[in-house]
Amino acid sequence: MTNENLLAIAEEHGCPVYVYDSEKIEQQYKRLTSAFSNIESLRIHYAVKALSNITVLKFLNSLGAALDTVSIQEVELGLHAGFQPEQIIYTPNGVSFEEIEEVSTKGVQINIDNLAILEEFGTKHPDIPICIRINPHVMAGGNTNISVGHIDSKFGISIHQIPHVLRIVKNTGMTINGIHMHTGSDILDVGVFLYASNILFDAALQFPDLEFIDFGSGFKVPYYDGDIETNVEEFGEQLTRRFNQFCEEYGRSLTLAFEPGKFLVSEAGYFLVKVNAIKQTTSTVFAQIDSGFNHFIRPMLYGSQHQILNISNPNGKERFYSVVGYICETDTFANNRRISEINPGDILAFRNAGAYCFNMSSNYNSRFRPAEVLWHIGSSHLIRKRESFDDLMRNQIAIDLV
Repeated sequence: MTNENLLAIAEEHGCPVYVYDSEKIEQQYKRLTSAFSNIESLRIHYAVKALSNITVLKFLNSLGAALDTVSIQEVELGLHAGFQPEQIIYTPNGVSFEEIEEVSTKGVQINIDNLAILEEFGTKHPDIPICIRINPHVMAGGNTNISVGHIDSKFGISIHQIPHVLRIVKNTGMTINGIHMHTGSDILDVGVFLYASNILFDAALQFPDLEFIDFGSGFKVPYYDGDIETNVEEFGEQLTRRFNQFCEEYGRSLTLAFEPGKFLVSEAGYFLVKVNAIKQTTSTVFAQIDSGFNHFIRPMLYGSQHQILNISNPNGKERFYSVVGYICETDTFANNRRISEINPGDILAFRNAGAYCFNMSSNYNSRFRPAEVLWHIGSSHLIRKRESFDDLMRNQIAIDLV
């Protein structure tokens, strides 16, 4: 997308606004499938939690993607978007047993990461095949909040508890049709994936009825020009070789599955904001914008470094700015960042705003959540209206206490 395209969207739909480029999403999807083109059966489960707009889900469905879901609501969204139940895997953590049972009635693939839940489900529903999520005890990921495969993680069944899983399978007569892991996000080292994959392969040999092996995701995307990223082509070449060898050892071909979220949609997203004011202090120049961590919390939550461009003045002289929001607490998007000279009314664009951005927004300070726009085949399409005061009041009940 060009600056002119983004400025036109800001003019038409106002700020703040999220914009997603469907062409980039398609490029990333094809890049991943191409990297594993020598796998007989490959399935890409898009992680709905990254960006759950129904139009984006429909677009990914048209590309041939399946879905990775973590809640019954995400399952419902997937079904509403046109995905078939067998295209959806449901991997909850810490939810009620009743929710898992309800999801199972919808025909989707259930993935369980708790021995007690596995035993209870297998006892009550031995005829429903189950996938198990393994914790390989591999520390990986770009931030402690997104490293989920280490020994102290709340996610997954410990690799050392496989004998307990086998005991449960024997006692209940249930079938384990899949084995799954996810070590974390923003993983750079292909060797980490391969090391964890060997752990998973060794565990898989103990389950004779597998249909698929799911490696989760965690591929790192670049956040600025020249930033390092996961080499998915190298990973595809090495894991393809190892997976095909495993299938020969296992005695039949299985499906290889991944669950990318950020990899597919992060670089496709832009968050456009308007500059309210420039504030000069004794040591800092603040660019104060019409948004805050209520709309875009990743820099504050994860310390993520999103590139910020002044698309109103892209060729201006660069100066140092701290970009801050309008929330009543510290909501700093960037400290002393070099950005083309900023003036009130300018439009700034945050890059890599497609994943875990709108989906983590809130109404804090009673602010409205922003609109969402899809840029598709050279045109902008509104795919979520900006909230209004009626939305804030919609589920509130005012009672007379006097």
